Amino acid sequence: MELRSVTSRSPGVPARTPAGVNGITGVLLAVSLAALGALGVLQHIPMVDALVYRAEGAAVANGTDLYGFTVTQWQLPATYPPFAAILFVPTTWLPLGGLKIAFAAGNAALLALLVHLSCRFARLPATPALVLAATAVGLWLEPVFQTLLFGQINLALACLVLWDLTRTDDAIGKGFALGVAAGVKLTPAIFIVYLLLTGRVRAGLTALASLTGTALLGALVLPHASVDFWTRRLFETGRVGKAWIVDNQSLQGMLARVLHTPEPGPVWLAAAAGVAVAGLWAARRAVVVAGREPWGVLAAAATGLLVSPISWSHHWVWCVPVLAVLAAEGRWRAAGAVAVAFTARTLWLVPHDGALDLRLPWWQQPLASPYPLLGLALLVYAATRPARARRAPSLPCSVPARGGAGGPAAWLPAPPGGPESRPGADGAVGRDGIARAGKAGKVRTAGRAGVAGAAGAAGVMGAAGAAGAAGVTGERGRRDEAACHRPE
Repeated sequence: MELRSVTSRSPGVPARTPAGVNGITGVLLAVSLAALGALGVLQHIPMVDALVYRAEGAAVANGTDLYGFTVTQWQLPATYPPFAAILFVPTTWLPLGGLKIAFAAGNAALLALLVHLSCRFARLPATPALVLAATAVGLWLEPVFQTLLFGQINLALACLVLWDLTRTDDAIGKGFALGVAAGVKLTPAIFIVYLLLTGRVRAGLTALASLTGTALLGALVLPHASVDFWTRRLFETGRVGKAWIVDNQSLQGMLARVLHTPEPGPVWLAAAAGVAVAGLWAARRAVVVAGREPWGVLAAAATGLLVSPISWSHHWVWCVPVLAVLAAEGRWRAAGAVAVAFTARTLWLVPHDGALDLRLPWWQQPLASPYPLLGLALLVYAATRPARARRAPSLPCSVPARGGAGGPAAWLPAPPGGPESRPGADGAVGRDGIARAGKAGKVRTAGRAGVAGAAGAAGVMGAAGAAGAAGVTGERGRRDEAACHRPE
């Protein structure tokens, strides 16, 4: 019996997307961006965090007190390290209108980059159709929408961290970009601990050295502000905002609302300590024991978001790689449920004017704290993932001729590319620029615009999801994992 060799395309080389699918998804993205822009104009979106960044850059350029000012009608102060303020100096070079356009366009582009990195993170084919469709839908995920609404930098930090952690362990300077991200906003430092716990000591120390370098640069340029920040402002969590409002989707925010007290105190400290230990253990186990690097990184990100005193809803942009990993594993129901949870905006639907956040009945508590509940569920899932089964060698593989005696019908090759790449994400944990104002110190514009955005999300998600699925299914259906011999 003659055997015919069938060679697959090389790993990482995308199959052709059907003609017209790219055009359809491109149109959907354009429609999604137009709808988002129209909503921003109608709602008079102020992009208040971008204004804070601009004021920080101006303080550096003008030599004024970095932590002594407040801006906007909500009296927002600077909350980032001096190194970040140095990086914000270029924001003073643009007029206010130009700055808002730059932030909106930049964040939309960064979302597309995050989608691309998430596909690499999850080992999905990053076809143009998939990236365009996922970006069109992702704009309406509540954390992403809020990032654009406030002019935040969450997507930039997530991309920086994810790019660094998806590089191979022997890559030159791995950890450097992570350290820079932690120097801008301290919360990504959780991934330095993650690297050390999972045995990537060189990358972890590189990240630590990079973070130290950002602090030293800040001290060199802004010595007084550096002393002020590292000895005083860093510990003023109340300066960041009110921990009990629904905007705060951390463990402390959830416990404050459940216990109906603005200061959960020892209860939160004990819970945060337990979650920190359990979460980092789950992250290490996912990598070292189960061999599932993506879930290790996701567990580290969720741990950082949960134990931080304040994690505003827009810090949870890690929902994008979570969805990518679930899709890559074929867990479509779970992915759909997570997508709905991050699009539904239930936290803005419960009563939250004034101090009503502290008076919610028991049945509204899950609606007010969807993200910490999802984060805890993610930790449990990551901790219970079974070890990845070893597969038979993939090259070569052959199938006995039909009717041949003995042996299995086929041997499944191992996926190309070797062990899963090691990625990361922005475990953004500190409140960074928006103290919710009004009677309860909150910007309720976020809730109103967020609820309005949910309506636009439904149509975009349906159309973009169908178009993106066409590219993904066609892609994955055509993809062979290795060269195999098949009988005539």
